[in-house]
Amino acid sequence: MIRVCAAAEVAKGEAVQVTVEGTEIALVHADDDNFYAVYDECSHAAVPLSEGEIEGCTLECWLHGSRFDLRTGEPTGLPATEPVPVYPVEVRDGDVYIDLNPSNGVFK
Repeated sequence: MIRVCAAAEVAKGEAVQVTVEGTEIALVHADDDNFYAVYDECSHAAVPLSEGEIEGCTLECWLHGSRFDLRTGEPTGLPATEPVPVYPVEVRDGDVYIDLNPSNGVFK
């Protein structure tokens, strides 16, 4: 697990881009108060997911409107049909840590 930031740096309902050992990740503080990490590129078009909107446990790509489940990386709306990598996240002592081994078996 690699420390990426303090939990307080990411407001609830916000997504930010973090770079962890060269990998760009969208770190999301979702409405359910959990933190999620997904590869920061839509599987349909090469645009950052961290610039999209959060609704519940989904993140929307701002360009074409594809939505991705933050827990699984699976697309929940077209035009995307391929999942994005999802990375395990832990919050310890007020800090956010990410494991760069995707939990859904999808690798970038």
